[in-house]
Amino acid sequence: MPFALYTRCMGLSLYAATTSQGKLRDFAAAAAAHSIEVASLPRLGKIPAPEENGATFAANATLKAVYYSRYAPGALVLADDSGLEVDALDGAPGVRSARFAADAGLTDSPDANDNTDVWNNMVLLQRMAGVHPAQRTARYRCVLVAARDGQPLYTAEGAVEGQILDAPRGTGGFGYDPLFYLPDLDRTMAELDLETKHGFSHRGRAFAALLAQMKI
Repeated sequence: MPFALYTRCMGLSLYAATTSQGKLRDFAAAAAAHSIEVASLPRLGKIPAPEENGATFAANATLKAVYYSRYAPGALVLADDSGLEVDALDGAPGVRSARFAADAGLTDSPDANDNTDVWNNMVLLQRMAGVHPAQRTARYRCVLVAARDGQPLYTAEGAVEGQILDAPRGTGGFGYDPLFYLPDLDRTMAELDLETKHGFSHRGRAFAALLAQMKI
């Protein structure tokens, strides 16, 4: 079920749509770092989600921003697409990051808890088995697009470099965070508190770049 957020700053309303609770927390932390209040928008969960069939992060982010902006006439609507790029896997899982395990045939039964992150991490570890530590470089990448009335207006990107561990560390974060190691901090993304994570995350950097374009 999608969630939407809005921020109010200098009379501007910015709506952001995401189906991910983890992204919701990341955007809330990013907004707080810029002294922008974030709140949920009622009834967005009733809007059918669009099919994300773009070949790039920018294509999917644009598709979603344009789509959801038509449900909020006159407002700026923000959408993102983000994921993990692993050099040893030729940039995979990339835009398929959230569906990496599903693409490999691993899915939960309808009555099971959502174990998507667990399966995705397991598939990543299997694909990286035997890869030398020096060749385990990767990055998180995020593209944000803001649109109004079906027209994309702003695009921003953020990325953070790291390495893929051979075993998970940490209990925070979501997605591939327990495997994504930051050498400068000697911690994984899953070992960072939200405030610290914002300063290093791809979403935090993309959000700051977007606000700079919008002169907020």
